[in-house]
Amino acid sequence: MEGRTRTPKVIDALIPLIFLIILLIINIQVFGTDGLSGSNQIVLILSAAVAAGVSIFKLNYEWVTLREGIVKSIGSAMSSILILFLIGALAGTWLLSGVVPAMIYYGLKVLNPTIFLIAACFVSAVVSLATGSSWTTVATVGVALLGIGKALGFEEGIIAGAIISGAYFGDKMSPLSDTTNLAPAMAGTDLFTHIKYMARTTIPSILITLLIFGVIGFNYTTEGAINDVGVISDAIASRFTISGWLFLVPLAVLGMIVRKVPAIPALFFGAILGGVFALIFQPEIIATVANEGGTFAYQAFKAIMMALYGEISVVTDNDVVNELLITGGMSGMLNTIWLIVCAMAFGGIMEVTGMLRVLAEAVIQKVHTVGSMIASTAATCMFFNVTTSDQYLAILVPGRMYADVYRKRGLKPENLSRTLEDSATVTSVLVPWNTCGATQASVLGVATLAYAPYCFFNIISPFMTILFGYLKIGIRMYEEGEIKE
Repeated sequence: MEGRTRTPKVIDALIPLIFLIILLIINIQVFGTDGLSGSNQIVLILSAAVAAGVSIFKLNYEWVTLREGIVKSIGSAMSSILILFLIGALAGTWLLSGVVPAMIYYGLKVLNPTIFLIAACFVSAVVSLATGSSWTTVATVGVALLGIGKALGFEEGIIAGAIISGAYFGDKMSPLSDTTNLAPAMAGTDLFTHIKYMARTTIPSILITLLIFGVIGFNYTTEGAINDVGVISDAIASRFTISGWLFLVPLAVLGMIVRKVPAIPALFFGAILGGVFALIFQPEIIATVANEGGTFAYQAFKAIMMALYGEISVVTDNDVVNELLITGGMSGMLNTIWLIVCAMAFGGIMEVTGMLRVLAEAVIQKVHTVGSMIASTAATCMFFNVTTSDQYLAILVPGRMYADVYRKRGLKPENLSRTLEDSATVTSVLVPWNTCGATQASVLGVATLAYAPYCFFNIISPFMTILFGYLKIGIRMYEEGEIKE
């Protein structure tokens, strides 16, 4: 019975985790970057089954308790799942209306290969800082920047790395970001103290990132890119009506988010507005996508519905452009949602049985210095990103666990809140089965393992906060007699 459940030991918690890691290693060797198509999902389901087996047969948990943990875990990801569906719909109508093609067309006019990676990172950072959302940034300007970069001759992994680096810098530093508000709440400090203190590690990290992208841009060989730009621009203009008025659509969405309209209604509005602008600016594209006769009203209804739910493409006489002018709509997000559901099932069992807590507590007992405390916090956050597959849990659980420990050791809460963001927020996108990693891979159409090596900001950030900890740079301690409780 549930009343006789046992507290898991470290070895109990390690069994499903080691099983997961071994299967993922095998899976990557067999399927490579195609794991999102189903094999990663099966690995997570099998790992959840192992976790359930340990919980039932060794820890005496009833299945109903594990099921409730799974349902609760998946429920916590429902907002992300709805956002994913709406991003798919938005991508479809923004292609149909010419919004994304217009972004690519004008972007090719002003960007060149030498400065492109720096510009992509900087623009993504500014938009994300203004909106507080890395997801929205990647799904809007990120998609356009990816198209521009591919047209300029860059590998898509490098482009995605620049976009994601900038987007997560802005998300991390914006007072509008949910994770930027969540981290200080868990640590016990206020928002603006958190942001001010976090800037000490975040600004050096983004400056190093921009420097790296600058060096890559100056030395990158983009074969035939300059000559191809004009051809690509002409191919886009030959199929779409390109107008500056199309930028009203993304500006409206960004404006809503800046005014703190929640992401779900803002993205829904953006998807519908894209369909309206398609009626106004792209009647020929509507007829092509509908691929049927009848009245314009009939064609418009069919084409807009297809853009919202399924795959559409616009064909030109240029193969490079054809790769840019295709989208999967809501149905294109189903593999990602499948992955998230499986990941949250595994994480739900691991959390409800206390296995994750036991592993984290084992780490806390081993730390004694300020540097090792911050390093262990960062490692715990990254561990939770891998095992729970959700950046919010990677902030929430370590935040609850370490808050008292930091106070007892004389460390002010802003030390903890900064470390949570420097490790949990930014590394979530590097894990293929994490909600963030799966989402960005799906939205950009670039496998997580393909872009992860180029997400320099996301890689540098946890090492920067650990370095500051060991060197005791910017570490805030309680003064003598100051209240710690």
